Amino acid sequence: MNERRDFPPDFQLVLASRSPRRHSLLCDVGMPFVVALSEAGESKRGGSASALAEANALAKVRGISMPAGVRQGAFILGTDTVVSVGRVVLGKPKSAAEAMEMLTALSGRTHRVVSGVALTRMAGAVVHEGREEARVASAVTRVTFERLERAQIEAYTASGEWRDKAGGYAIQGSAALFVRGLRGEYSNVVGLPLNLLYRLFRELGFDVVQREWLSEPV
Repeated sequence: MNERRDFPPDFQLVLASRSPRRHSLLCDVGMPFVVALSEAGESKRGGSASALAEANALAKVRGISMPAGVRQGAFILGTDTVVSVGRVVLGKPKSAAEAMEMLTALSGRTHRVVSGVALTRMAGAVVHEGREEARVASAVTRVTFERLERAQIEAYTASGEWRDKAGGYAIQGSAALFVRGLRGEYSNVVGLPLNLLYRLFRELGFDVVQREWLSEPV
């Protein structure tokens, strides 16, 4: 049996997020990374859900404190996830009462989970002619919830699982029981759209499946 190829030694990824869910997703696909703290806050206003998530993701990249040992040409990844229902954009609830309000709004409806992704490279990277060494895009997943009773919402909120979750729920937890249907990337709902990330890496000249640099960006 062939062994999986390692990432080349000149590949480095800096993640501007402390989210354990995003860490887990990157680990699941075997991608090495280091975590950098970002001083950027998450704006709650910015037009559409996609525009807001993309602006927050880019701000996180620009606001990081670079860890020691990161070389020129390293990739820097910032992400932000929001939930929208109708024209209302939901971020992370600040209290159990706010989480209950969000779940009540999502009950029996289809909502959109939008993740903005910003992938850039540090100064010193080889720039391919006619292509910037930065990409910003967003992924959208539509999630349909069962109609929830008040007692169910109260029980879920009491679990505390809503904390630090856009829209007030974690699909990788017991809130998976609420999901009647899903269209789009599941990993996007968790917090990091892996297929979008794969495509952005290829646009910047690296294939994370083959784990090698491309002669020409895609």
